[in-house]
Amino acid sequence: MKKCYWSVLFLLFMMYMGGCQENINIGENAYQNEEEAVKETMNSSVKVDPSINLSSKKVISVIIEFKTKPAQIAVLEAEAKGVDMTLEKAKEHVEQSHQAFEQELHAFLDDNEVEYRIKHRYKTAFNGVSIELPASAIKRLMGSSVISKIYPNQEIQLDPPIQPSDQM
Repeated sequence: MKKCYWSVLFLLFMMYMGGCQENINIGENAYQNEEEAVKETMNSSVKVDPSINLSSKKVISVIIEFKTKPAQIAVLEAEAKGVDMTLEKAKEHVEQSHQAFEQELHAFLDDNEVEYRIKHRYKTAFNGVSIELPASAIKRLMGSSVISKIYPNQEIQLDPPIQPSDQM
C-alpha cells in the first residue's frame, strides 16, 4: 500500500512539473514575442505612444501624424530656412501624403484583411488621420514611409487658470 501511495505521489509530482515546464515555455514565448515587438518598434522610424498595447486585439481609436507638415507650417519652416515654397505647393504635399497613406493602408491592412475605419482626416493645423483599428494591427503600420507618430485618441481637458483673488 505504501508503495502504491508513493507511486501515485510521484506520478502527481511529475505531472505537476510537466505542467510547470509547459508554463515556463509559454512564458518564454510570450517574452520572445514581446521582445520582437520592441525590436520592431525600435527599428521603425514610426514613434508609437508607449501607452498603446500593441499585442491587444481590442479595437482602439488612434491619431496618426504624418511626416509631412501642414501647408502653412511647411511654408513658414521653408521661409525660416531660406527656401522658397508656395502655399499651393505645400498643400499639394499634404494631399500627396494622404494619398500615399491610403496606398499603404491597402498594402498593410487590406491585403491582410484587417478591418479599420478612418474617422477623420486632418490637413490644416495637423496633418494626419484619426482611425479605428485593432491595436495589434498598428505593428503592420510600422513600415510606413508616411507616418511619423501614433497617439491614442483620447480627450484631454485642461483646468482653467486660477484667477488670483483681490488681495487687500
